[in-house]
Amino acid sequence: MAVAMRGVEFKLVVLLVVGVLATASYCTTVSYDHRALVIDGKRRVLVSGSIHYPRSTPEMWPDLIQKSKDGGLDVIETYVFWNLHEPVRGQYNFEGRNDLVGFVKAVAEAGLYVHLRIGPYVCAEWNYGGFPLWLHFIPGIKLRTDNEPYKAEMQRFTAKIVEMMKNEKLYASQGGPIILSQIENEYGNIDKAYGPAAKTYINWAANMAVSLDTGVPWVMCQQADAPSSVINTCNGFYCDQFSPNSNSTPKIWTENWSGWFLSFGGAVPQRPVEDLAFAVARFYQRGGTFQNYYMYHGGTNFGRSSGGPFIATSYDYDAPLDEYGLLRQPKWGHLKDVHKAIKLCEPAMVATDPTISSLGQNIEAAVYKTGSVCSAFLANVDTKSDATVTFNGNSYRLPAWSVSILPDCKNVVINTAKINTATMVPSFTRQSISADVEPTEAVGSGWSWINEPVGISKGDAFTRVGLLEQINTTADKSDYLWYSTSIDVKGGYKADLHVQSLGHALHAFVNGKLAGSGTGNSGNAKVSVEIPVEFASGKNTIDLLSLTVGLQNYGAFFDLVGAGITGPVQLKGSANGTTIDLSSKQWTYQIGLKGEDEDLPSGSSQWISQPTLPKNQPLTWYKTQFDAPGGSNPVALDFTGMGKGEAWVNGQSIGRYWPTNVAPKTGCTDCNYRGAYSADKCRKNCGMPSQKLYHVPRSWMKSSGNTLVLFEEVGGDPTQLSFATRQVESLCSHVSESHPSPVDMWSSDSKAGSKSRPRLSLECPFPNQVISSIKFASYGRPSGTCGSFSHGSCRSSRALSIVQKACVGSKSCSIEVSTNTFGDPCKGLAKSLAVEASCK
Repeated sequence: MAVAMRGVEFKLVVLLVVGVLATASYCTTVSYDHRALVIDGKRRVLVSGSIHYPRSTPEMWPDLIQKSKDGGLDVIETYVFWNLHEPVRGQYNFEGRNDLVGFVKAVAEAGLYVHLRIGPYVCAEWNYGGFPLWLHFIPGIKLRTDNEPYKAEMQRFTAKIVEMMKNEKLYASQGGPIILSQIENEYGNIDKAYGPAAKTYINWAANMAVSLDTGVPWVMCQQADAPSSVINTCNGFYCDQFSPNSNSTPKIWTENWSGWFLSFGGAVPQRPVEDLAFAVARFYQRGGTFQNYYMYHGGTNFGRSSGGPFIATSYDYDAPLDEYGLLRQPKWGHLKDVHKAIKLCEPAMVATDPTISSLGQNIEAAVYKTGSVCSAFLANVDTKSDATVTFNGNSYRLPAWSVSILPDCKNVVINTAKINTATMVPSFTRQSISADVEPTEAVGSGWSWINEPVGISKGDAFTRVGLLEQINTTADKSDYLWYSTSIDVKGGYKADLHVQSLGHALHAFVNGKLAGSGTGNSGNAKVSVEIPVEFASGKNTIDLLSLTVGLQNYGAFFDLVGAGITGPVQLKGSANGTTIDLSSKQWTYQIGLKGEDEDLPSGSSQWISQPTLPKNQPLTWYKTQFDAPGGSNPVALDFTGMGKGEAWVNGQSIGRYWPTNVAPKTGCTDCNYRGAYSADKCRKNCGMPSQKLYHVPRSWMKSSGNTLVLFEEVGGDPTQLSFATRQVESLCSHVSESHPSPVDMWSSDSKAGSKSRPRLSLECPFPNQVISSIKFASYGRPSGTCGSFSHGSCRSSRALSIVQKACVGSKSCSIEVSTNTFGDPCKGLAKSLAVEASCK
């Protein structure tokens, strides 16, 4: 392939399929210039979304991809997870959820493109940033810098993935769906820490990637000094102000954060769709032509895949498709409308650069005009005040922090702050295992158990003088590392056991009994505990169970961040004030649990079944049999009643559970979409468990005879567990007379446009559901939000009956919001229609 110099168009001969992808391929070109990616000789405005294949299941992929396409996406973006695919050097795994080729082919079958972000460092709140731990132990290696051992491994794995894609003819140059690839990831955020070697490394990485001859462009995100052979791109909540480092490359946004990740001990993040839509429209307004949602579907951190530390098992990310793969409304639908509006502007956007002008304080217009083709974006970036502006001789009302899109420079097709899509209110319905079990009863009809021994119980234990760092000791083969020692006491002894750990949590046992525990948090993983203990006369054992909750995944030299009990470990005498330092004593170490070695997660071995089930006891394995909940709706396990541990369904880990880790009581305030979003804005569920519901994929369960295994660290009551199926409780919508008509009804003919009025639309999400009742309907001046609407100062007496007649008994309905429909209960005042409905 030919690599262009600065200012020269980068062109690649590739094979693509007609449109996005069709059955017949032909020779075409993929290139880029300063405006856009050029596919089949045409500049394209593209909308992309991230779906990480291992965070869902192969059975979910086709539905997720189709919903992405239905939502207006052109491209699916995914990382490639090195530690999944090469857990042992030279031994590869591309099966099941790791089937990268299968995922890319599924995207192709839906007719979408792929952006393959090979990295191979991915961050992604993924364990160790996606690196396999064995890298850490290669002699002389330094990760992510100009280091020969690391570069050799990085090139070997990158070339492996490229070769796999080529062998399956998946690059666009072969008629496949992959139109972009990424090398490295957000290195520019931390490269200063690596000194001059950073620049040498980044140049090498770009040259190495391009030399693999994929036939498609490569990008580097967050890398302002990226070489001219690759495209530097932007990540963030907003990228409208971003400019590429070359006049010959397009403005690409690789990560538009649709929400934020959840941490154990944190409140649940959410990003209002009005703000997200505003950010998207602003990006395209100011010259952007490729935008990707990170995430479009977040999914689940199954097993021990989450990073952080303290990243929760749910990776929902407040994405347009929720953790279970269902539409999150109104986010999905409103963004779909935004995508349609932007695509109406594509002919003008690809023809020229925008002309940007000010229409007043905090008011900005961008016009794309060439010949008779004209499209415009009008933005009000003020965080408080709405504005009325004049543009091209017409008057437009712009709510604060919003963008209106005018595909013909005249008629508004959408305003990002005005939502036509109905809100879906989700709920979980607790479901018993069988018809003769009450809904409040436990998951299984009978539990059995095995006690995990306290302290050293395995033959591969070893002894060292002093305290060992955990990750270097375990190589992350388990979350757990036992530190065991003993002390001889004459006549008994009371003291405070002082333990300092790099993290992430620990449990202290004295003479086989749990004496106390401590945990870090996402802001500070270190643990420091003072535990009152009492020793008997004679030999006393001290067993410290240290555990990790996902390894560091971000930051300069993140790979060197340690864990475990590095000391000091001291006994501080409560009577005479003396201190005994145990740090330099002889300690015995055990990597992992005996139950892990005996494969208890599979449900095998000899389990104890007796009438009296041990509850609220630490270090206990539990097992039960269950039938899958009926129906086809997504399923979760409610871990209320349990403490902390891990769970397996039919041998597959659904992840770490920790329902006792509760979010702070403060920090959740009313959410105003206006103004710049940050990860701490618009949090919810303060004072509640960060996560109590854990996704169990339907494909992991049989109709009957399933096995559930739990390992409980601190103590819980498994009989309180219950299954919950995902439902939609209510549909709500609030549409005013000033809303634009639905995007599908838009017309550039002003006369036709004047006849199109706003409409309120409702649709039940599941097959065989219909609108069963109308809980609330008011036309006039209603106020409030979904679930708490109230009538205003005036209202139509006919609203409820009109909405009932139009909607009840139907799967969907659409009602014109106007006095033609409801009459005029308050002449001269702006009116709106608010409706809440139930689906059954």
